Amino acid sequence: MLNFTVGPVQSNEEVLQIGAQSAPYFRTPEFSEIMLENERLMNKFAGAPAGSRTVFITGSGTASMEAAVMNLLDGDDRALVINGGSFGGRFCKLCEIHGIPYTPIQLEAGHALCAADLAPYDSSDEQHDTTTVETGSASGSDGRYTALLVNIHETSTGVLYDIDLISDFCRRNGLFLIVDAISAFLTDPIDMAESGIDVMITGSQKALAVPPGVSVMVLGPRALERTERIDSRCMYLDLKDALKNGERGQTPFTPAVTTLLQINARLRDIEAHGGPESEIRRVHELAEDFRSRITDLPFKLFSERPSNAVTSLYTEDISAKEIFTALKDEYGIWICPNGGDLAERVFRVGHIGNLKTEDNETLVDALRDYLHKRGF
Repeated sequence: MLNFTVGPVQSNEEVLQIGAQSAPYFRTPEFSEIMLENERLMNKFAGAPAGSRTVFITGSGTASMEAAVMNLLDGDDRALVINGGSFGGRFCKLCEIHGIPYTPIQLEAGHALCAADLAPYDSSDEQHDTTTVETGSASGSDGRYTALLVNIHETSTGVLYDIDLISDFCRRNGLFLIVDAISAFLTDPIDMAESGIDVMITGSQKALAVPPGVSVMVLGPRALERTERIDSRCMYLDLKDALKNGERGQTPFTPAVTTLLQINARLRDIEAHGGPESEIRRVHELAEDFRSRITDLPFKLFSERPSNAVTSLYTEDISAKEIFTALKDEYGIWICPNGGDLAERVFRVGHIGNLKTEDNETLVDALRDYLHKRGF
């Protein structure tokens, strides 16, 4: 199968060979050295500020999203959550579960975030709205917001939010910034220090292009201070414990050993071939190549501000579900379907993983053949 999903994605031969071997014992100096190198390279690739730390959670990206909410926010916070799709909605649900007062900034599916969406929540605005907190009560004597949570690439719709717009807003209002970059890391530029990002989250099965099972959190100095101050009522996702064990290149509990070895291979390979800038450029070129090949097909770009990671396509007259099924069953190609209200109208094509422009040609030829057979 040729895989154009946005995770899990196709892996290169080195990663596949590591996966074919038995997992080694991990409480060893050798494995600790690998993990310390993983942390060093993640900090470097994320543009993390001095004094930052990286922890590796054996769990999907949602595990790290939950760890961020549990360990870095509490009832004294008041959070803004950018909610433009399934994953923005997931941050809202996590805030509800853990009793974090929050306000969703609700965006229409496929629409980009703009300054007007943030303006009502700017503390310098006299019309500042203090009536939309979903749970709990506001923090502090002035009732201002304290944090902003965003899935910088809303993978469910393909929209990449403007990190400069968000960064300027957070700096102006003194907000703690948590960025889920699960499908944006290594596909679009992310620089924690430059953008004032306090927490960056990613996952193994996206542009790192290894099997699922590990999520990664890069924690800046303000996030580390919060881990010391806030008590987490959880054993498995306790960041204090993860950070303490990480000092010696270990994890509190048995990790996904093989996946961590594969992450190491990928990080080293990316560094050897020009670093994250080179990888981002490669993904960008794949995305642009695909989009240039489909200009005459009966599909429209669904997202106002598409990322490099995925192209979301809107179909008016053809079932998006049918396209997904036909490509899978008749052509041996996976693309990403959508759920909910978008299930019949939107499908997504990923540009991450071990793909080449020749693979784009194969996919577009299959789409043309499918459309021809059905009279389009």
